[in-house]
Amino acid sequence: MSDTPRTAPLGAARPLSEQYDTALLDLDGVVYAGGDAIAHAVDSLAAARETGMKLAYVTNNALRTPETVAQHLSDLGIPTEAGEVINSAQAVARLVAEQVPQGARVLVVGGEGLRVALRERGLVPVESADDEPAAVAQGYGGPDMPWGRLAEAAYAVARGVPWFASNTDLTIPSGRGIAPGNGAAVEVVRIATGATPQVGGKPLPPMHRETVLRTGADRPLVVGDRLDTDIEGAFNGGVDSLLVLTGVTGPAELLAAPPEHRPTYVDADLRGLLTGQPAVEADGPGFRCGGVYARVAGSELLVEGDGEPLDGLRALCGAAWSAAGAGRFELDTGKALARLGW
Repeated sequence: MSDTPRTAPLGAARPLSEQYDTALLDLDGVVYAGGDAIAHAVDSLAAARETGMKLAYVTNNALRTPETVAQHLSDLGIPTEAGEVINSAQAVARLVAEQVPQGARVLVVGGEGLRVALRERGLVPVESADDEPAAVAQGYGGPDMPWGRLAEAAYAVARGVPWFASNTDLTIPSGRGIAPGNGAAVEVVRIATGATPQVGGKPLPPMHRETVLRTGADRPLVVGDRLDTDIEGAFNGGVDSLLVLTGVTGPAELLAAPPEHRPTYVDADLRGLLTGQPAVEADGPGFRCGGVYARVAGSELLVEGDGEPLDGLRALCGAAWSAAGAGRFELDTGKALARLGW
């Protein structure tokens, strides 16, 4: 992966499942939403595995244990072992264990996944700030987590106890829409205490380290729906990424992405693992992909041609990202996206 800021999504002559040995897949918004499989996910992952690609599921959601997640995926028709699931609870538990003594008490604000991960590292989960914890570990506790759990975290952190968070995703996809994520709860504790936690999950290095240690991936491809976690995490880890448009990120956000949020590849869903990627080529003042040409005119992005909408989005990425590199950040993308049906 080049250190040069990406000016357009890359093309790929061969299917991505043949070019990369391991897919590091986000779950919420990529494989499922609200517990139900996203369209084409089950068949696409089965086909990718048949080509020899290993599958690993890398999630910032620290609520559920790997065993529970693996069973859920298996029930959806994606046979999965617990060892194929890596979560931010495991990453933050390793981070905590490196800084407190073996057997230390850790105040847990979150779900069972975080408790299990801490026990695996030889740490003892406790429930109260009065239990003399050596650290506070905060992770997503589900939509019904009591407000009092955040108060316990605030009491301990205000006393100077080291604070760790599994992740800081402000939102999480659900079957009913976008809900507050662990990052929103972390903000509550931060506002109450003025402190800042150490974070284990994506996009920070502890999560990438945990993933590589557990999967042994040699040439991984990060697959995700979020620019600020999945794609930035790939950028920080120096590996390639595929953005799928089945979750949080929409076309407008993609076009406005700063360099660290620009994916290597873009596709509609997980079927993108099974195909090559069309090249995005500079052509005069603009970029061409398939039958679509995109360019900047004044402060507006324009598209021409009658190609596939997804090729048009890729071409628009080239035009928008190149313009940003030249110092032009405020572009009107609405008409171009509407013309492509986005």
